Amino acid sequence: MSFTLAIVGRPNVGKSTLFNRLVGKRLALVDDQPGVTRDLREGAARLGDLKFTVIDTAGLEMATDESLQGRMRMLTERAVDMADACLFLVDARDGVLPADEIFADILRKRNANVILGANKAEGKAGEAGMMEAYALGLGTPLGLSAEHGEGMADLAQALRPLVEAAAEEVSRTEPEVEVSVEEGSEDEDAYVAPSTSKPLQIAVVGRPNAGKSTLINKIIGEDRLLTGPEAGITRDAISVMTDWGGVPTRIFDTAGMRKKAKVQDKIERLSVSDGLRAVKFAEVVVVLLDADIPFEQQDLRIADLAEREGRAVVVAVNKWDLEEAKQEKLRDLKEQFTRLLPQLKGAPLITVSALTGRGLERLREAILEAHEVWNRRVPTSQLNRWLVGMLEQHPPPAPQGKRIKLRYMTQAKSRPPGFVVMCSHPDLLPASYTRYLVNGLREDFDMPGTPIRMFMRSQAEANPYKGRKKAGPSKLRKHLDGKKAD
Repeated sequence: MSFTLAIVGRPNVGKSTLFNRLVGKRLALVDDQPGVTRDLREGAARLGDLKFTVIDTAGLEMATDESLQGRMRMLTERAVDMADACLFLVDARDGVLPADEIFADILRKRNANVILGANKAEGKAGEAGMMEAYALGLGTPLGLSAEHGEGMADLAQALRPLVEAAAEEVSRTEPEVEVSVEEGSEDEDAYVAPSTSKPLQIAVVGRPNAGKSTLINKIIGEDRLLTGPEAGITRDAISVMTDWGGVPTRIFDTAGMRKKAKVQDKIERLSVSDGLRAVKFAEVVVVLLDADIPFEQQDLRIADLAEREGRAVVVAVNKWDLEEAKQEKLRDLKEQFTRLLPQLKGAPLITVSALTGRGLERLREAILEAHEVWNRRVPTSQLNRWLVGMLEQHPPPAPQGKRIKLRYMTQAKSRPPGFVVMCSHPDLLPASYTRYLVNGLREDFDMPGTPIRMFMRSQAEANPYKGRKKAGPSKLRKHLDGKKAD
């Protein structure tokens, strides 16, 4: 387990900016408006030769009740308890405020390793705040500028003994693994490296208040993400790692996506953009619907977006525990799904309850099956035998009297499956015939729901030598006669 550093402090002191600098990417949303960050976001940080895990936290507030600010504070305090060290940031331009003194006292009691950082200390504007920070009793403050990268060497020097001590502790407590091999066996001199599999990438998307964060918390078995009755709590696309039924999995929690016309706030626009980026990096997208109002126009747009991005799609209907007429409702849902989302024909529709956890095992199985189909490859020989049968059953049309010949087919890619068909006059082949072939692929090769890409190519595009004149016998004879004359 790597060394973990939690960045804490009041709202708008530059925690997310410093987080982005340490991880070397613009992962966390940053804005002048305070309180942008609400959830805990982890990242792999690097300072020189030091490598560790850094946690960006919500701004510490004075609220301690069950309000949104109070729940954000409890989540931040949880990060303080689980971290190996805390970097307490104050704003050097504002100076030390009474809230900073209260939070410094809390951190001193909850974590033994607290590093004090005075951010925005560049120039003369931060000198007075740097001097005031000594009064917090947390040692010498580090003058930092998260925006311009100043003070990173000092931060690395302060972290080095803590990181090295944590590494020594891990090496001392981890048991040595002994591998015994029978003498004289074939494997006596062999070394078998441990298998490292890339985690399955899942993005959970949907409208605000559909229960995305609650569902992920139930999957990972802990209250890792901020939840509540308020719509639009999640802002960042937060990723969490878990072992879901023996499968290493990274799950992205995304902000609720509303209609574009309703998105006026700048932070919400940034949140939706962050969620769209998570969809592009995911392998399987779980479109989460509310059982009370399923298949709203925005739900259809979100599902269509996932299909256009080429992701494997699983539709999950949440809050199923509140539904009374379950059989009738399920029948209506399936009918609406088939009618409103024909491009996802055959995709799994799973009913779940994020609150009670019912249906999660069926959801996991549907996700794994969708991922397997998304990665599937079909041998070329099978494809061409299948193509002959499809042509005999329904020959392509002859627009403008030109007969279209489909000669050859192969799978060019997977993730999602993509197929190339060599044919004559591909520009004249109607889209309805391409849909006929795609639907046949789904049914005959058991690829329900996954996006299928089909490209029609002419043989002229595939054969670079087509159209070139061959050297005839007369030209060849003249060429040889010329050689003899020389």
